[in-house]
Amino acid sequence: MQSLKRFSQNYGAVLGLIILGLIIVMALAAPLLFPGNPWRTVAMPLLRPMEDPNYLLGTDMLGRDIAAGIAHGAKVSLLIGVISTLVAVLIGVSIGALAGFYGGRVDDLLMRFTEFFQIIPAFAMAVVLVAIFSPNIVSITLAISVVSWPGVARLVRAEFLSLREREFVQAAIVIGQSGPRIILTQVLPNAISPIIVTASLMVATAILTESALSFLGLGDRNMMSWGFMIGAARTMLREAWWMSFFPGLAILLAVLAINLIGEGINDLMNPHLRGRKK
Repeated sequence: MQSLKRFSQNYGAVLGLIILGLIIVMALAAPLLFPGNPWRTVAMPLLRPMEDPNYLLGTDMLGRDIAAGIAHGAKVSLLIGVISTLVAVLIGVSIGALAGFYGGRVDDLLMRFTEFFQIIPAFAMAVVLVAIFSPNIVSITLAISVVSWPGVARLVRAEFLSLREREFVQAAIVIGQSGPRIILTQVLPNAISPIIVTASLMVATAILTESALSFLGLGDRNMMSWGFMIGAARTMLREAWWMSFFPGLAILLAVLAINLIGEGINDLMNPHLRGRKK
């Protein structure tokens, strides 16, 4: 209860939670609000916002409903953001935990492996991976996961290097507990706070990466996404500004909301920041 009260006092985090909640509700309610395929033509092309009360955000050059595209695209963006982050965190925590706990040659080998992924620009690697395995929701999710885990691995390694020297870890070693058991039951629970904060911020980065890939034409052609809508509208910026404005606003609000929530979680879990904000 005390943690919940402290979180509720962070007005930025509460605002982010409200915005993200509305986006999630929109994504879940999309089939009810906009039944049918969001790709289908429903009205005259290039209807301006509010010009037709049935299409409040207007239509694109093919007569597709912009509002329907945003609602259905929310599900794709959130799904890719959350799943790719979970996969990246799983990989990063596994590698970082082994490197930080065992040290020595294991640490050197795993960190060299991690550095191999870090020397290549993340977005360039994501583009190459998606292009190789053909653009679909699975390849996009895996590509974002592959370029996201090294930061988590380094964070977890640093936490484990610090925690493995603590008395409770040494006591677990003395009584004969196995390495994996110590990692899972003793060290990892004490390193979970920075992992959660980092993961919350990674979701926003994953949404931006997916939008950028879709903008470049590397999105799943069978699923509507915000990035695809902006990419399709780039040749119509002067004639139909709303085609790119509303999907861009949706991305902005989603990323802003997740970052505000991440900052709130950081303030909640970081003991050095507690009591700083009133």
